[in-house]
Amino acid sequence: MEKSILNESNVEMNVALNNKEEAIRKTGDILAGQGYVEPAYVDAMLEREEVTSTYMGNYVAIPHGTEEAKEQIKASGLSIVHAPEGVDFGDGNIVKILIGIAGKDNEHLDILSKIAIVCSEEENIEKMIQANSKQELLALFEEVV
Repeated sequence: MEKSILNESNVEMNVALNNKEEAIRKTGDILAGQGYVEPAYVDAMLEREEVTSTYMGNYVAIPHGTEEAKEQIKASGLSIVHAPEGVDFGDGNIVKILIGIAGKDNEHLDILSKIAIVCSEEENIEKMIQANSKQELLALFEEVV
């Protein structure tokens, strides 16, 4: 049976985050905890952030591992961390929605393009930030993931 890429177990709501590293670890720990990746993938997500920021604008960051970490991915999956108070990703860039990605066999490119469609609408980002439940947040991704 194929594992779902995104479900309620992959979402954490109203998370208070102290810094960027904690935010990325939280996002990666969900992926690891749900069996999408090996725990070492979380470190690769932090390495990726050192190379180039995963902040996308509009309060969204999309942390993911390095190219070298692909063998640590067991199955394609997403995690979502809803942090309405925001966390500073540097240079005054505040992130309120983190979407962690693990893509098996280059599926991450397809997943990223689908997420970009949802996140390109500022109205959708505002709905994510204002969401009161996991179901409300997931509904915004249902058509694309």
